[in-house]
Amino acid sequence: MPGQITLLVLGRLGVTLLTLLIVSFVVFGATLLLPGDVVEILLGQAATPEAVAGLREAMNLDSPAIVRYVQWLFGLIQGDFGMSYANNMPVADMIGGRLANTLRLAAVTTAIAVPLALFLGITTAMFRGSLYDRIVTTLIVSIISVPEFLIATLAVLVFAVWLRWLPALSLANDVNSFGQLLKVFAMPVITLSCVISAQMIRMTRAAVIEALKMPYVEMALLKGASRTRIVLHHALPNAIGPIANAVALSLSYLLGGVIIVETIFNYPGIAKLMVDAVSTRDLPLIQSCAMIFCFGFLLLITIADVIAILSNPRLRR
Repeated sequence: MPGQITLLVLGRLGVTLLTLLIVSFVVFGATLLLPGDVVEILLGQAATPEAVAGLREAMNLDSPAIVRYVQWLFGLIQGDFGMSYANNMPVADMIGGRLANTLRLAAVTTAIAVPLALFLGITTAMFRGSLYDRIVTTLIVSIISVPEFLIATLAVLVFAVWLRWLPALSLANDVNSFGQLLKVFAMPVITLSCVISAQMIRMTRAAVIEALKMPYVEMALLKGASRTRIVLHHALPNAIGPIANAVALSLSYLLGGVIIVETIFNYPGIAKLMVDAVSTRDLPLIQSCAMIFCFGFLLLITIADVIAILSNPRLRR
């Protein structure tokens, strides 16, 4: 049913665009609710009312909120993120290098966490009920119960304070060799991998176990197929959709976890930039960073849904 698949994919893309529009409205409105006056923060408490009014007019903050929202939204569509209030420079220039650092950290974490999680999720489903399955499941539950900021703090105490193997701060600008690269990324990657791998393992394991309960798997088992062949050739292809959703949902946690990790390890990424912007009430910078995180989350979920649609055997008939 190629026509039905196309309609479903287009419909999902339309829902994503509509959701992104709603999210942009929420992000813009939420930043307006931040306490404190941006102009007074920039000028200081000794500023005269005339100076405050003049700067507010120059920054277009005297316009109605809906007018500023529409102008900001059309600017985003055209690739214009606006000017930073605190630094008086284009937001895009401030985000560029920081976004590259965050994407680099996310890529390294994904390259390590996803294969490991898929391997553990699939193998624990294959050997369900075994000692190996019970040990991995217990570790997963333990990791899920610990918040990422505590994992990061424990990593600093163990590897930086007690063992002194790794630096407590991850400064990406200090990378001149492969060894320094490992030191910079080691603790952030360990922390983020713990955050996203545990949930991914559980969801992958559940998806494979559910696929193993299908009648065609029982038929393959009766024909004498090995456990590995049953999982890889029969169960796994039909569990791609749920597994893709598991990976996407787990990687979406990476977007939230990276805010905490970059702050604790002082990693110069976009999340750290957004946290610093909140303290100075730099609204254009906060809004742009928040929209990048929201866009990344929606992109991951949309890709997972599209993969689930394309891999659905009922729609391929």
